[in-house]
Amino acid sequence: MVAFGKKLKASRIPEWQGYYIDYKFLKKKVNRYAQQLEVGVQGHHDVLKDFSIMLDREIEKIVLFLLQQQGQLASRLSGLGELHHDVLDQPDGLKISEMEEAYRAAGNDLLRLLFFLEMNATGLRKILKKFDKRFGYKFTNYYVKTRSNHPYSQLRQMLKQVGIGAVVGAISHNLADLQNHHGSYVSIYDQPALSHPDPVVYSINAAVNKLSNSTNFLEYLGKHAFILEEDLPTPSEEDIFEQKYHFMSLMLNLVNTFLYMVNTYIIVPTADDYSLTLGAAATVCGVVIGSMAVAQVFSSVYFSAWSNKSYFRPLLFSTVVLLVGNTLYALAYDLNSLPVLLIGRLFCGLGSARAVNRRYITDCVPHKLRMKASAGFVTASALGMACGPALACLFQTDFKIFNLTFNEETLPGWFMAVSWLLYLLWLWMSFREPPHETETQNSLVSPEAIANAGPLVTYAMENGFMEPLLLNSKAKQHEENEEEESDDGGDDSPVKIHKSVTSITLAYRLLTPTVKVQLFVYFMLKYAMEILLAESSVITSHYFIWSTSRVAIFLACLGLTVLPVNIIVGNYISNWFEERQLLLASEIMVCIGILLSFHVLIPYSVPQYVGSALITFVSAEVLEGVNLSLLSRVMSSRLSKGTYNGGLLSTEAGTLARVIADGTITLSGYLGESWLLNATLLPSLFICVTSIVATCFSYNSLY
Repeated sequence: MVAFGKKLKASRIPEWQGYYIDYKFLKKKVNRYAQQLEVGVQGHHDVLKDFSIMLDREIEKIVLFLLQQQGQLASRLSGLGELHHDVLDQPDGLKISEMEEAYRAAGNDLLRLLFFLEMNATGLRKILKKFDKRFGYKFTNYYVKTRSNHPYSQLRQMLKQVGIGAVVGAISHNLADLQNHHGSYVSIYDQPALSHPDPVVYSINAAVNKLSNSTNFLEYLGKHAFILEEDLPTPSEEDIFEQKYHFMSLMLNLVNTFLYMVNTYIIVPTADDYSLTLGAAATVCGVVIGSMAVAQVFSSVYFSAWSNKSYFRPLLFSTVVLLVGNTLYALAYDLNSLPVLLIGRLFCGLGSARAVNRRYITDCVPHKLRMKASAGFVTASALGMACGPALACLFQTDFKIFNLTFNEETLPGWFMAVSWLLYLLWLWMSFREPPHETETQNSLVSPEAIANAGPLVTYAMENGFMEPLLLNSKAKQHEENEEEESDDGGDDSPVKIHKSVTSITLAYRLLTPTVKVQLFVYFMLKYAMEILLAESSVITSHYFIWSTSRVAIFLACLGLTVLPVNIIVGNYISNWFEERQLLLASEIMVCIGILLSFHVLIPYSVPQYVGSALITFVSAEVLEGVNLSLLSRVMSSRLSKGTYNGGLLSTEAGTLARVIADGTITLSGYLGESWLLNATLLPSLFICVTSIVATCFSYNSLY
C-alpha cells in the first residue's frame, strides 16, 4: 500500500496545494519531538502545547479555504439561478442543455472540494494517530474533545461540512427542474424520495453521505440491522449487483428472518408450563429457551462461512433442520421426554440462518436498494418478535389426532413445523442462486478497470473516496499502513482493496477499544432483554397468577413497541442529539428500568412490573439502534464482508448474552421462585453499570 504522505502529494489539486494539511512537516515535527524528549530539551507539556498550536493553524487554514470555495460556488450558483429563470421562461433545448452542463460542472467542482476535505480530514486523523502511537498519549481524545465542543470550533466545520448541504441542494433541485421541464414538473422538495437520474448528483450525494451521518428513519433502521456499508461501488460493481439481485430471493430471506424470530419467541409464554408437564421445575424454561441460543452461537459461524459459496444450500439446510427441530419439540409432550424437547430446541438454533440473510443483503442487493433491504430485515425481525407471543395466545385448545396431542404447549411446535414446510416448498421453487465471485477477484483492481469505469468513477477512485473520514471510522486505523514514506510502488501498481477477514484472530485484532466497548454494550442490552422476556411467564405466574394468554398479550405488546420507537428515534430524536448522547442516555434509562424492577419491601404490583419492563425494553430498543449505528461507523471496513464479518461478531455477542441470561434464570431457580426476580436482576444491574462506565471512558472517541 502506498504511504499516505506520498498519496497526498500525488493526488493534490495543483491550484489548491498550498491549502492542504502539511502532513510531511507535521510528521517531521513528531519525530523531532521524540528526539527532543530523549535529550530533555523539551518537556511533555511543551510538546503537547506546541503540537496543538500547529494543528490549530493547519485546521484554520483548511477551514478558511473551504469557506472561501463554498462562497465562490454559492456565487456561481446564484448567477446560474438568474439565467435559469430566463431559460425556462423562453424554453430552448440547446440553452437548457448548456444550463445542465453548467450545473454539472459546478457539481464536479463540488466533488473536488469534497475530496479536498476528505484528504485533509484523513491526514489529520493519521497524524493524530501517529502522535499517540509515538508517545503513548491519548492526545487524540483530548484534542477532539476540546476543539469540537468549543462554540467557535473550526474542527467541527471539517467534521460536519457546514454549508455543503445547501450547495448540494441547489445543484440537485435545479438539475431536476431543467430535466423535468419538458414533462410534468415534480420538485425534489415536494417529493424528497424522488430518485434523481443525473450521475453527478448521485456521485455528490454518495460522497456527502459518506462524509456525514444521515438520520432519516430508513437509514436508522438499516443501521439497526447492522449491515455494514462498504465503499461506494463503481458502475461496473453496480452491474454485478444488478446481476445478482433477485427480488423473490430477497423476499425469501426476509421471510426466513420473520419466521425465525416467530420461532424464537412463540414458546416463551408456555415454556414454563411445558417444563412442569415434563416433570422439571418451571425455571427450567431458561434452559429450554436458551438452548436455541446455545446452538446459534455455533450455527452463525458455519452459516456465515457457507454463504461464501452458496446462499440457497444453507437456506435449504436451515429450513430442514428447523422443520425437524420443531417437530421434535412438539413430539416431546407425547414422548414425555425433556431431552427430546431440548434436542428440538437445539436443532432450531442450529437452523439459524440470520447470518445468511445479512450476507445476502450485503453481497447481492444493489447499493441503491441496500438501505431499504436492511430496513426490511429489521422490520421482519420486529414483527416476528411481536407475532410469536401473539400466536401463542391463539393456541388455547386441547385435542388429539392419531394419538398426537395438540394443545397450548405443543401447537407452537406443530405450527412452526408446518410453516417451515411451506417455506421449504416456496424456497425450492422460487430462490435463484446468485453467481459467486472469489475473493481474489475482488482483491485487486487494475488501473485499466478504473479507466474503463467512466470519468466520474475514475475521479472518485483517484481522489480517494474509498478512504475513511476522520473519526467516522477510527477502527480503520488498524488496517492502514503507517510506515515511513518510501519511493517504491509506482503509479502502475494496482489499487489494493482491503480483503475480508479470514480468521477470528484477525477479526479480534481489528477490534479497537471503542468497538469492544460497543460490543459489550450490545451484550448488556441483549442480556437485559432476555432476562425480561424469558422469565416473564414465571414471574407473572408467581406474583400475579397470570394465564398464558395474558403473558402472551403482554409480550406481544412489548414487541409491537419496536417499530414506533424506531420511527420516533429515527425521524426526530436522532436529529436533536448526537448518537453518543443517545447511547449514554439509553444506557442510563435501561439501568433505571432494572432498578425499578426489583422487589424490595413493598408488595410487588402489576403497574410496577409492567412500567419497569416497558422502560427497560423500550430503552434497550433505542440503545440497540444507536449502538449498532455507532458500530457501523467505528468498525473496520474489512469486517463488512467474509465469514467473520461485523454482523457475525455482533450476533455472537448478542447470542452469548442470551445464553448466559437463560442460564442465569435456571440457576437462580434453585433459590426458589420468590428469589428469582432479584437474583436475575442483580447481574443485569452490574453489567449495565459496567457498560455505562466503559461508555464514559470511550465517550470522546465516539464523536
